[in-house]
Amino acid sequence: MSRKMWVLIVVLIMGFTTFAEEGMWLLSQLENLDLAGKGLEISAEDIYSQDKTSLSNAIVWLGGCSASFVSPDGLVLTNHHCAFGALQRNSAKDSVDYLTDGFLAESLQDEMPATGQYAYTLQSMTDVTDEILKSVKKIRDIAEKDKAIERKITEMEKLAENDRDDRYCYIASMYNGKQYIKFLFNKYQDVRIVYAPPAGIGVYGGDIDNWMWPRHTGDFTYLRVYQAPDGSGATYSPENIPLKSPNYLKVARTDLKEGDATFILGFPGRTMRYRSSYSIDWNLNENYIPMVKYFQSVLDVIADMSQKDPQAKLKLANYDASLNNAMKNYQGNIDGMRKSGIVEQKRQFEKELMDFIHSKRKLKKKYGHLLDEIAEQYGLLKETHQYDDALKNFGGYFTGVLFSQAENAYEVARERAKPEAERRPEFSEKRVQDNLKRIDYAYLRYYKPFDMAMMTMALKRAAALPEDQRITEVEDIVKDSDSIEKWVSDAFSKTKLEDAEFVKSLYSMTAAEIEAIDDPLIQLAVKLYPAKDRAYEKNTAWSARIKELRKNYIDAIYAWKSQNLYPDANSTIRFTCGKVNGYSPADAIWYKPFTTLTGVIEKDTGEEPFDNPKKVTELYRKKNFGRWVDPELDDVPCCFLCECDITGGNSGSAVMNARGELIGLAFDGNYEAMTSDWLYNQKLQRTIVVDIRYVLFITDKFAGAERLVKEMGF
Repeated sequence: MSRKMWVLIVVLIMGFTTFAEEGMWLLSQLENLDLAGKGLEISAEDIYSQDKTSLSNAIVWLGGCSASFVSPDGLVLTNHHCAFGALQRNSAKDSVDYLTDGFLAESLQDEMPATGQYAYTLQSMTDVTDEILKSVKKIRDIAEKDKAIERKITEMEKLAENDRDDRYCYIASMYNGKQYIKFLFNKYQDVRIVYAPPAGIGVYGGDIDNWMWPRHTGDFTYLRVYQAPDGSGATYSPENIPLKSPNYLKVARTDLKEGDATFILGFPGRTMRYRSSYSIDWNLNENYIPMVKYFQSVLDVIADMSQKDPQAKLKLANYDASLNNAMKNYQGNIDGMRKSGIVEQKRQFEKELMDFIHSKRKLKKKYGHLLDEIAEQYGLLKETHQYDDALKNFGGYFTGVLFSQAENAYEVARERAKPEAERRPEFSEKRVQDNLKRIDYAYLRYYKPFDMAMMTMALKRAAALPEDQRITEVEDIVKDSDSIEKWVSDAFSKTKLEDAEFVKSLYSMTAAEIEAIDDPLIQLAVKLYPAKDRAYEKNTAWSARIKELRKNYIDAIYAWKSQNLYPDANSTIRFTCGKVNGYSPADAIWYKPFTTLTGVIEKDTGEEPFDNPKKVTELYRKKNFGRWVDPELDDVPCCFLCECDITGGNSGSAVMNARGELIGLAFDGNYEAMTSDWLYNQKLQRTIVVDIRYVLFITDKFAGAERLVKEMGF
């Protein structure tokens, strides 16, 4: 890295003697933080070290969630909702409702493969900024430079993985491209379910309580990571053995109280805290508001189908949970942005920023037109927004399982015709092979009526576009049918895509061979490809330009404020800390930081989503709490609040006390602070944590899983 750039990045985090709870810090920044000042009794090196075993070695990434080792033998704790997809796939495969009833393995031999679930442990972190930026130094065109950076990253990731299925490399951009860090992981492909509580515990409160406090959800699941006898992270085999954990967390044996220091290590997904007012306004009006309406229309379809057919309820459970979660998140952002006036706040901030910039000749020359340029980019985005959104609807869960398989197979064939160095990163051969392995998992959630309904919705949305934004390729393919519904019915009666083996065979075909297949859904994918390719090129150019402007935006803020900046979350391992504390959601209301088993019983209605298992009620009535009672509360603690700064992706993260001992699992944020991905609010933002004592109470007293309690050191 150049000295100038390194100095800037160091300055962003130096001079830091005390810090607020805000911040998702890179582990390499820990040495610059005053950990003792926030009540921690361990050093930065105890948390992360390149040279010795540290707490970070006990942290596990699950792809979209976080987790941690809690025993020497690969036992992992994460959230129930993080294992929800695996439980749904296993339920569909075995025709057993593990989601409702839960699952307990009585022995190692009974532990059940978590279908489709991988686990990753961090092997190393390396700053590779110099290598990447030097490779594109002579490229002037911003879009071409961005593509070249992506190609360089793909090349470096492939080299680091060294053609090993049990290695995964991810090179992440920090500060919108100012810094690049290479994260190399060990990848374990044999993960098994050990214990998942029933829905009456793991999903207690459902979507009603989602994002809300007080909370009483036992959102936890035990997994175990297995390895081949030779130590590799091989796929499932009866011969595989439990992984010897690189490190594991010890469970706290002391009680927790308000004001205690806590910290979290995990993999937060995405924040946008260095975005302009134009970005916030765009997301509020053009993303969140229309998407809430769309999500609701899809959820109505799922609810109707699930009510009529138990198979639909099982197959669509993961869709239902994911969409409900996303919709409540988006609605919370809408409510929060409107209530807080975040767009107006940001515009006032930017006015003051520009006043400062225009008062300095050199800064005015460099940044004087920055906001105008950002505004121009969002203006361009609006010009074709309806077209772009309708086109996006043809793919992923927006059109169900079958069409997404056809589309992906054809895109792979088109990309394979290019030299590998010129392929889009997501179509590198290793990624293609990884996706091939997961095709069978996709079919475990396939429900034909739902696929048909999603395709019908996508086609109708396209048909309703203004004349100047019509997707002509779609119109051409359905024009000879009596109606959209008739075309969809005919297409699904004729398609061969219901056969997963046929779909796999497409991946060995050329584009021309796929184009020759007489299959309506495949032909739709073929016809849409040119439009999608044009959209990709346009969006790539736009993204490159806006990324450059965002980089300048951060520089301008630093030139004005000289304030400490941490990089936005991007699914890389981060540290955050804060004390156990309640909050006030409104005037005259104060939420205490602890809930208890008493609250679980008080909420029980006997009906979903407050259908607490009878055995839990019996344990409560008999005061059969065992060692898991808190003497001050005179009850079993259920959940607690802390001031740690988290976002999606942190689900399942280990929450630790001042000594680095496990005290709970982060599983949610609070509704009043939904806008925290955009703007941190210390008064309102809280992390909702399932208390480790509730986890152990359920494991011990409810499930009778004594072997797990012993394995964790009790």
